[in-house]
Amino acid sequence: MKNNYFGRAFVSRPGHLSPTRVIVASFCLVILTGTLLLMLPISTRDGQIAAVDALFTATSATCVTGLIVYDTFTKFTGFGQAVILMLIQVGGLGLVTLTTFFNLALRKKLGFKRMLLASESISLDEAAGTKKLLYLVMQTSFGFELAGAAALAAVFVPKFGVGGIWMSIFTAVSAFCNAGFDIFGFLEQYGSLTSFVNNWYVLGIVGGLIVCGGLGFIVWQDLFAFRRRKKLTLHTKLVLTVTAILILGGAAAIGAMEWNNPDTMGTLSVPSKILSSLFQSITCRTAGFNSIDQASMHSITKLICTLLMFIGAAPGGTGGGVKVSTFTIILLTVAAVLRGREDPVLRERRIDRKTVYRALAIVTLGIGVLICTTLFMVFDTPVPGGRIDDNLVDCLFEAASAFGTVGLSVGITAQIGGLVKVITSLTMLIGRVGPVSMGISLAARANELSRREVLPEARIVVG
Repeated sequence: MKNNYFGRAFVSRPGHLSPTRVIVASFCLVILTGTLLLMLPISTRDGQIAAVDALFTATSATCVTGLIVYDTFTKFTGFGQAVILMLIQVGGLGLVTLTTFFNLALRKKLGFKRMLLASESISLDEAAGTKKLLYLVMQTSFGFELAGAAALAAVFVPKFGVGGIWMSIFTAVSAFCNAGFDIFGFLEQYGSLTSFVNNWYVLGIVGGLIVCGGLGFIVWQDLFAFRRRKKLTLHTKLVLTVTAILILGGAAAIGAMEWNNPDTMGTLSVPSKILSSLFQSITCRTAGFNSIDQASMHSITKLICTLLMFIGAAPGGTGGGVKVSTFTIILLTVAAVLRGREDPVLRERRIDRKTVYRALAIVTLGIGVLICTTLFMVFDTPVPGGRIDDNLVDCLFEAASAFGTVGLSVGITAQIGGLVKVITSLTMLIGRVGPVSMGISLAARANELSRREVLPEARIVVG
C-alpha cells in the first residue's frame, strides 16, 4: 500500500477539492481528533471534561490561540498536556505541510497538484519553490524550538527539577507556534508567566521565540539567503520594518498607559516596567503569554492591545491576525487615494490591484467576524448589577484575541456559555485559516471564483 487513508484524503487527490477547502478540512480533522483524545479519562486529572470544553480546548490548541476554559496544568494530566502540545505543533505548522514534508522525506514523488496544495498551506504564491521552503519550515521550526527549550531548561531544571525539562519543551513549542498555552498552573492558576515578570532571561527567550515564529517562513528563507544574494525582498523589508514599529510603538503606548497602574506595572521597578511593556506588545502579536494581569489593565490599554491583536503577525508564519502586510497595504491604499493616485505605491513599486482587493476583503471580513463575536459575548456574559454593555471593551478584547489567535484573556472566556464557546471556536478557526480562505472554502462555486466576466460598468457615487 503506497499511501494510507490519511495521505489519500488530504494529499494524493487534491483535484477533487480546492486547496483552500483541503486545508480547512485538515484543520477540522485535527480539531476533531484532539477533541476525542481530550475527552478520554486519561487526559484529565478528574477523568472528565464536557464535550464543548474539549472542543474549545482542541480548537484553541490547533489554531495556536491559547484561550482556555481550564488551567492546562491543573486540569490535564501529562497525557492531556502531550495531546495539547501535539495539537499546537500540528496546528502551528499545518497538517498539509507536515504530511507533504514526510512524503518528501520518504522520497515519494509528488505531483504538481500536491505541491500546489502544499504551497497554499505555507502561503507561497507558486509551487516551484515549495519543496525547498518545506524543508526550511521544518528545519527552522524544530531548530528554534530545540534551542529555546535548551535555553529555558537552564532556568527551569535547576528551579523545578526533572519536570523542568517538560516545561521547557512545552513552553518553547508553545512560544514559537504563537500558541500561549502554559503549564505553570502549579505556581498560580491562569497565571501564565506572571511569576517571571522580573526575569529578563525567561521573558526574553519566550518573546524572541514569539517574534521568530511570527515573522513567517518566507521571511526566514530570505534572511538565510541574504549572505549569498546580498539583498532582501520587498516583502521581507516590509515585514521587518512594520513588525519593529508595532512592537516598539505598542510597548511605548502600553507602558505610558500602565506605568503607574498599581494592579499591573505600578509596583515594578523601572527595568521591569520596560520589560513588561515590551513583552505585552510582543505577546499581542498573537502569542497569548502574559506577564501582567490583563483584566486589571486600563480600558485604553485594552483597546491598544485589541488593535495589535487584530493586526497580528506576518503571512506564512505561526501567528494570526489580518497580518502586518495586509494592514500596511490598507494604509498605503488610503494614502494613495488622498494623493490622487490610482494605485498604492511602496518604495517606487506599484501594488497589484488584486492584492489590494484581497487586503480589503480580509480586513472587512475580519471586522465583521470581530463584531459578531463581540456581540455574542456581550449578550452571553453576565454583568452583576450593571448594564449589558459595561463589559463591551472586555468582550471586544476577548473576541480580538480569538480572531487573532492570540489567547490573551481578561476573564470573559471563563464566563461564556456552551453556544458562545462554539461560536468562539469558529472564530479561532477563521482567524487561523484566514477569513477569505474560509469564505472561499464555504462558497458553493469556489472553483469558479477566478473566472472573469464581461459586465457593463456601474456608476456609483461614494464619499
